[in-house]
Amino acid sequence: MSSLSLGIIKRKERKMKKTYNKLVRDKIPEIIKDSGAHCEYHVATGDELKEALFNKLAEEVREFIEDPCVEEMADIQEVLWGIQDFFNLSEYQILVAVHSKAEDRGRFEEGYILEHVMDN
Repeated sequence: MSSLSLGIIKRKERKMKKTYNKLVRDKIPEIIKDSGAHCEYHVATGDELKEALFNKLAEEVREFIEDPCVEEMADIQEVLWGIQDFFNLSEYQILVAVHSKAEDRGRFEEGYILEHVMDN
């Protein structure tokens, strides 16, 4: 067998490794394992988890902007719930703040774009 043939065989035996280093849904490692692939992961806590949640929120918002659909909105909501849990914010606290801000400043229903403000 020529060295060229051996090189081709060795390349075929190499396994592809793709690096992500990002927050994934809880069942993803199990799904990967069940597919026959191998993955390495760790459980983030503290500042690492906070940064991962914020990065994931930005990622999911970008995906929604590219494809505004219910599935992408569900991903955003799931990350928001993760952030809510991280900061120990109750649903009640959030709803009170939503209603208070709506009462004081309104909602985003009218579509107003503030162009500029002139001082007196």
